[in-house]
Amino acid sequence: MTLSDNARGILLMCGSMLAFTVNDSFMKAATKTVPLFQAITLRGLVATVALLFIARMTTGGFNLFPAGRDRRVIALRSVAEVVATALFLTALMHMPLANLSAILQALPLAVTLGAALWLKEPIGWRRMSAIGVGFAGVLLIVRPGTEGFDHWSLMGLASVACVVVRDLSTRTLSRATPSAAVAVWASVAVTGMGLAGVLVQGWQPLSLREAATIGCASLALVVGYLMAVMVMRVGDIGVVAPFRYTSLLWAIVLGWALFGTLPDGLTLIGAAVVVATGLYTLTRERARRRAAAAAAG
Repeated sequence: MTLSDNARGILLMCGSMLAFTVNDSFMKAATKTVPLFQAITLRGLVATVALLFIARMTTGGFNLFPAGRDRRVIALRSVAEVVATALFLTALMHMPLANLSAILQALPLAVTLGAALWLKEPIGWRRMSAIGVGFAGVLLIVRPGTEGFDHWSLMGLASVACVVVRDLSTRTLSRATPSAAVAVWASVAVTGMGLAGVLVQGWQPLSLREAATIGCASLALVVGYLMAVMVMRVGDIGVVAPFRYTSLLWAIVLGWALFGTLPDGLTLIGAAVVVATGLYTLTRERARRRAAAAAAG
């Protein structure tokens, strides 16, 4: 059976969310005893070598240096990746995994809005209303003006904005640029940021357990990088993006299993509002396409 582009995009999105959540869990565990930038550097070195190997094996005559406009797009994407990683991991060190993941559930709505504003993709008033309701759900999660809202929550929101830039810039790449090349440059950029931080933060010897934890994070990151690039190059953003919400389920399960933490009631309510509005945009997208197909037929 041949999968449609949207079906492949949905599977890739679900896979990437699982991989990134596993990576986040291992990194949160590692940075309890390992300096943040050292952990980023070691994870990045392993991930970069693995990505280069995969790229070489899957593309044959692998060209790491795309030409023309794609080179500028990859540079923009890499900068966004670096800033998003620094903000996210710093916030993750000080927040429960599920709470930070709940904030990230605004991503599908933010990407949909960004695609309308930046890429001029059509979006109706119903989906715009859903985006507004979704951001109200985000406010329930971060709760400005209460003890639940602090600068770590702001870092989480800022990382959302950076990921929107990353994903929408990926959307504009030509098909001549391999996904593996994009993932390699993202990993190189983040590793470079880690090395720069190590100069300030310092380096310490690793135990076998710490090394294994960072190694597991690296493998999960490789899978996440590759799928995150591929998913933004197939299917429709409005259909695929809502399946980011699977990350919240994994974050709740892994946060409870590994760290013994669960989000509070308001956080779960806010996350449910965001998820519901995202799924509504998916329903509207399907209805619009069915209507268009019926009119064409």
